[in-house]
Amino acid sequence: MLCPACREVMIVVEQDKIELDHCTSCAGVWFDAGELELMLERMGLDRGALSLAKIADLPDAETAEKKRRCPVCGKKMKKTHIGQEPEVLIDVCLRGDGLWFDGGEIGQIIEQCAAKSGTEMDAENRVLCFLGDTFKAEG
Repeated sequence: MLCPACREVMIVVEQDKIELDHCTSCAGVWFDAGELELMLERMGLDRGALSLAKIADLPDAETAEKKRRCPVCGKKMKKTHIGQEPEVLIDVCLRGDGLWFDGGEIGQIIEQCAAKSGTEMDAENRVLCFLGDTFKAEG
């Protein structure tokens, strides 16, 4: 599968029967339908309004950022904001194929969900615990 942001080939990362497509070039992550909710649930976090259908119903974001094409169906995706303080701009396939998070954005959402749950582990550690060393920054 090609990355919707930089067009590089993405790798598949599997953990707890959830397969995510990860771009090692730009650090973006593609979630097929249902995978974000499943990941948050397995991490013990509130998945709240983060279903694909609910996100697709959110208003379009006003942004100069170019619309990206869904890596599954090839159609232009909708840009919308999720989360709060700060809101995160993500891409959602209106055909229901999935969600695209640019590098670092999934960490922001996990951090916000953890804050709502009163959990102290930071977002990077949650992602690393769930997905292993794949998302760890090289340094």
